[in-house]
Amino acid sequence: MNGGAPIARVDRIIEGAHRVYFGNRAVTDRLEAGARRLREPLRIALAGALKAGKSTLLNALVGQDIAPTDATECTRVVTWYRHGPTPAVTARLTSGRSENVPIQRAAGGLTFDLGRLTAAQVDRIDVDWPLRRLERTTIIDTPGTGSLSKDVSVRTLRLLTPDDGSAGADAVVYLFRSLDDADLALIHRIGEYVGGSGGPLGIVGVVSRADELGAGRPEAMHSARAAAKDFTRELERTGLCQAAVPVAGLLAFTAKTLRQAEFAALRRLAEVAPADLESAMLSTDRFQRAEDLPVDAATRQHLVRRLGLFGIRMTLTRLRAGTSDAPTLADELIARSGIGELERVIDIQFGQRADELKAHTALLMLKQIFDANPAAQATPLGGEVAQLLANVHGFHELRLLSRLRSTKTVLSDDELTDLQRMIGGQGTGPAERLGIEPFAVAGVGQDVALAEIRRWRARGEHPLADQFTANACMVAARSAEGVLSELRRR
Repeated sequence: MNGGAPIARVDRIIEGAHRVYFGNRAVTDRLEAGARRLREPLRIALAGALKAGKSTLLNALVGQDIAPTDATECTRVVTWYRHGPTPAVTARLTSGRSENVPIQRAAGGLTFDLGRLTAAQVDRIDVDWPLRRLERTTIIDTPGTGSLSKDVSVRTLRLLTPDDGSAGADAVVYLFRSLDDADLALIHRIGEYVGGSGGPLGIVGVVSRADELGAGRPEAMHSARAAAKDFTRELERTGLCQAAVPVAGLLAFTAKTLRQAEFAALRRLAEVAPADLESAMLSTDRFQRAEDLPVDAATRQHLVRRLGLFGIRMTLTRLRAGTSDAPTLADELIARSGIGELERVIDIQFGQRADELKAHTALLMLKQIFDANPAAQATPLGGEVAQLLANVHGFHELRLLSRLRSTKTVLSDDELTDLQRMIGGQGTGPAERLGIEPFAVAGVGQDVALAEIRRWRARGEHPLADQFTANACMVAARSAEGVLSELRRR
């Protein structure tokens, strides 16, 4: 099922469009860019309001300190993080020239600064980095929307909702700390671009800096998960994105890059009686200024920058509970940060459907070209584009996964869970869709798939099924048919 995106058909349409518009340099340049995109890694943009924590989350996702998080000129420019054999940073200037940006070592990590260049002079920054995660995914860090600088917000909107369809993202992770009308309006605009008229395909919401919702208390993530449920319910009513996940980005990043010296300092603090440490933990200022602690003030300031009070409290709790080494502590913090759940959602919703999302982006580009440049010879190609946008099954699955959160069905909870699994909500491989172990696919996979086809057809034809439920069941039956066809081809 994962290979079901119409990449080959889109390629053929682009080739046909080249013949139709031969001699029109502007159009053929866009077509060539669209063809290249089909073979590039999936583009995922991080978007959200100012100070939402996008750069910190990016560092957490890649597990390395490569995105500047301080309020520098870099954070006001759209920055593309791509895989490259060696670290390299290039500023693409508005004048059309390019300049190399020196890479600096700071606080144990590698980062960069524009130096004498200003954000107004730079169109975008390209960062090449030899990270495995970037082999399949290009991550685009955007400036915060709602910035005091109108130009900064325009840069982000131009990337997320481009007029020409050539430079945008295939999917979006939208970060918010609260969900206001401005967030909803922007998510709606992004959804119209990413998903087209049929509805959003590739948008995931993140309740960012989740630990701050609980004012740094140990139960902060519980508060964040409750807030995420509220946000999700609000988003469900709009059908604008596939999921909302709470993430403590700073905790996740520090856990992935935890150093032995930091672990040693935290272990010394954990040896202090909780009652003796409690008054010092009332605020970051008191913690940094406290006396009679077995860790010097400079180290405590460093720990606050790396973990925040929430992360320090959580770490001390785990150490007092018996965690004895840095790797184990890091794993426990990662599990509690929410980053694992976000990575799972990104993999299922975006990574496993990369071909479908890239094909959809290319189809929207082709539709824009045909609408703006009508030609008799292009009419059949435009019809094929419309047919693919309307009928590619993977697009129906993604939209249904979103709508199932916002629309009631007559299915039981167990049936709804099974249907979501069948249409790829737990993964797009045959084993994940059928709910069986991978080793069993070769033996019983076809029988299970055939049973799933019959099950969802029958459920969709049930006289008490409303129209939405019936349609959802037929989508699940079609998904099962796709699995059966794939297994028979094997």
